[in-house]
Amino acid sequence: MTSTKPPGNGLPAEDDHRGTANFPLLVLAALGVVYGDIGTSPIYAFREALKVSGQVSGMVDGKQILGLLSLIVWALTSIVAVKYVGFVLRADNKGEGGTLSLMSLARESLEGRPVWVLVLGIAGASLFLGDAIITPAISVLSAVEGLEVVAPQLSHWVVPTTVVIITVLFLVQRFGTGGVASVFGPVTALWFLTLGVSGLAHILQQPLILSAINPLHAIEFLGTHTGISVPVLGAVFLAVTGAEALYVDLGHFGRKPIVFAWFALVFPSLLLNYFGQGAYVLSHPEDIEHPFFAMQPEWAQFPVVALATAATVIASQAVISGAYSLIRQAMHLNLLPRFSIRHTSETQAGQIYMPQINGLLFVAVIVLVITFRNSSGLSAAYGIAVTGEMLITAILLFVVVRRVWRWRLTLALLVIAPLILIDTSFFVANVAKFAQGGWVPVAVALTLAFLMQTWISGRRLLTIRTRADEVPLTMIIDNLTRKKPSTVPGTAVFLTSDVEGAPTALLHSMKHYKVLHEHNIILSVLTSPSPYVADDEKILLERLHPLFSRIVITFGYMETPNIPRALILARKLGLKFDIMSTTFFLSRRTILPSDKGGMPLWQDRVFIALAHNASNATEYFRLPTGRVVELGIQVTI
Repeated sequence: MTSTKPPGNGLPAEDDHRGTANFPLLVLAALGVVYGDIGTSPIYAFREALKVSGQVSGMVDGKQILGLLSLIVWALTSIVAVKYVGFVLRADNKGEGGTLSLMSLARESLEGRPVWVLVLGIAGASLFLGDAIITPAISVLSAVEGLEVVAPQLSHWVVPTTVVIITVLFLVQRFGTGGVASVFGPVTALWFLTLGVSGLAHILQQPLILSAINPLHAIEFLGTHTGISVPVLGAVFLAVTGAEALYVDLGHFGRKPIVFAWFALVFPSLLLNYFGQGAYVLSHPEDIEHPFFAMQPEWAQFPVVALATAATVIASQAVISGAYSLIRQAMHLNLLPRFSIRHTSETQAGQIYMPQINGLLFVAVIVLVITFRNSSGLSAAYGIAVTGEMLITAILLFVVVRRVWRWRLTLALLVIAPLILIDTSFFVANVAKFAQGGWVPVAVALTLAFLMQTWISGRRLLTIRTRADEVPLTMIIDNLTRKKPSTVPGTAVFLTSDVEGAPTALLHSMKHYKVLHEHNIILSVLTSPSPYVADDEKILLERLHPLFSRIVITFGYMETPNIPRALILARKLGLKFDIMSTTFFLSRRTILPSDKGGMPLWQDRVFIALAHNASNATEYFRLPTGRVVELGIQVTI
């Protein structure tokens, strides 16, 4: 047997493109996609902190205002500026970020690829999906609630208007984001400028508010208000929700544009607006219900409501797109079944639409809006998922700095331990909101984690049962050497997940047709723990017999598997491949439940339901539909 690999450039297309892209355009695009969520938090974060701290209309405590602002300032500084911008963004997996990327990086660095790292990755991904259903609901609701300030008589239209906006948002997903993404950046840039200017105007009237930058105000507040410190921390955390987007979208823009956008515009604008809201409340203690909208000049209130709505829609779009990307990563890592993926752009591989996921997200978001009916109610549901994911990120980061970056233990503990302590504090504070709505993202995350565990266990059982009925490929080749079978022209490609065994479709074909093609390829597809695999590492070709070859194609977990295109690469290895004379043989399994298997009978049925809803291999691997033959078998798990 011989194995060969084709030459390649060694770089994924995304890296090449990003290296030559225009830096200012990348910064502008990052504003719209990366910072949409955290950019809309001033609408509701300070307001909720005022409520839980016991401030009432007409009577506010100046020292408490300084304490709350100080907590917000240092939450933004420690979690976003220090943790994510300073450290997490550097922990890229060949340019890609996100919980699953970090999990892959950490797991590959440890001997034996321990299961506990996989569990953390699954938990982090599940919590992100829990957050993904809340962000569109709370963001759009909080913006539309500006109508209560501009035109109080329209208050009863807040929920219906929110439902309409969200419905339209999910309906247009099928058309892709390419057409509207070009306006995301400019609109978000205008939004941040509005935040900064509106805040600065009130700071100039109350410049003493800037003393909140002193962390002693935060420490004093927590020390003298121990009875409400937990709910206050839960409300303050709303100011940093969306920080995970910096890491999730790392692969789209690169570290430098994200960092530049943060320090050049986002961070200063957020600080100015929060300080401005504090200054406004001190001057107008009667307007604490919606300080963000109330602080705007009367002539600007309606335009700001419209701009806020646009900004929240952009923030929601970014979260929805992130959910698609996360589910695709989970699919390629075999954590979930193959869901249908539609590419909405001919040039950008990352622009995808997943009908099944889109429908589930839409139903969940609408149910949340109708159930909670206001952003204050939803704020209780917000936080647990995000803080849980941030805590998991910090733990995985510790593994990376020790095993990948080779930091000494003392240095790793000195840097990462305080970050874990901060994340733990905010997580505990948000857990206190469990009964008020925090159970929602937890329920979503647990459900998704259960489905992942079921899929992993079910696939393992399915592999064991299938291998029990398989014949080693070497046995078939030995028989062919002794007695050459009848052959027909053309090439047959037999897909199998077992690299060593003979594909079931091959056995059935030989049993029923009594012939072989003149060229037969045993094809297996593997997923790399890296996001992209270079062309020169993608194909492994082995010559097993004059009639048989084995090809193993390895795709990165961020790549879209395309078998015909990958087989073209194998031509450089001497493989004669003509799509018009090639037939792809697939095994279609009918899975039957069994109470004697490795999972309970009811969980068997859940796995079977997942398998039935998975997209077929023809669509997933981009096989030409007119050249596919499926042979059915029954497997009991």
